[in-house]
Amino acid sequence: MKTKLWMAAAGLSLLVSFSGCAKKSGGGTPAALPERVNIGTQQMPNDENVAKAKGYFDSLGVPVNLLEFDSGSAAVNAVVSGSVDLALMGTTPATTAIANNLPVEVIWIHGILGKSEALAVRNAANITSVAELSGKKAATPFGSTGHYSLLSALALNGVPASAVTLLDMQPKDIYAAWSRGDIDAAYVWDPVLAKLLEDGKLLLSSEDLALQGVITADIEIVNRDFGKKYPQAVSNYLSALSKTQGEYRKDFNGTAAALARYFSISVEESEQQLRGNIWLSAEEQLGNAYFGTSAVPGDFAKALKKTADFLVTQKTIAQAPDIGIFQKAVNPHYIELLLGK
Repeated sequence: MKTKLWMAAAGLSLLVSFSGCAKKSGGGTPAALPERVNIGTQQMPNDENVAKAKGYFDSLGVPVNLLEFDSGSAAVNAVVSGSVDLALMGTTPATTAIANNLPVEVIWIHGILGKSEALAVRNAANITSVAELSGKKAATPFGSTGHYSLLSALALNGVPASAVTLLDMQPKDIYAAWSRGDIDAAYVWDPVLAKLLEDGKLLLSSEDLALQGVITADIEIVNRDFGKKYPQAVSNYLSALSKTQGEYRKDFNGTAAALARYFSISVEESEQQLRGNIWLSAEEQLGNAYFGTSAVPGDFAKALKKTADFLVTQKTIAQAPDIGIFQKAVNPHYIELLLGK
């Protein structure tokens, strides 16, 4: 699937300094710190965007180039090609990459998805249930967590995907089509989701689906070779996210205000969007429910395996590898390095 890649602004490259020296990784002997770190990002109300808003990538000594993507599928391609070293995306494109044996590892959970990603329906469409999507037009970025969630919602409600006109659109294109009245529904994430709800209502959220066993998240992946060569650089990137996670708990109002300025939205909107996901500290991510440890894998790999199994039934991927492949791809090493474990 082709996905459009665009730069958020000219000169988005920021100088970032990674403190400390490179340490030996279980993946081999690392080289010196890289001359540059290229990070694929998206507009989402999460720790990475708050870290950017607060300037936490500003003064660490190594240039960081931030490239903005519309969705995760193109970000995967960029990581695999080496155009970016790390990238933010949902669990579905990451799962697809792992299932296709691409050289990527999951290294961080930005947030377990809740109300920040949802199925919205236009007021004029008069849709009151998932069953009433039959015969309607629904848009979502194909290959994204929104796509997976929409397909899961249809399956859970006994609606064949063939009964709905599913359209592959990026978030900004969804908003344009919504404004024209070209689509009846969309499964997408904030901040575009919030704009759709100005002339629509929330029919079903990822929080609702999680209660039915469909768990999705925004995560960070790294090019496996880059991670092995520069483990300290990766870990120090995570330190900025960990700092943001801590401040979210201690100063939620300040966090919301920073994101509001960055996204040019009201503080009230920012607060609502931030509360739409479950934020996890670095320590929590090493718990059994998520990454686990290098010695004992956690359950997050099982969630990716379940996603892959479903994608096979939808013919999105050809086959789902066994759980061991996903356990190998969910790598807690960089969080352990961050925490000194």
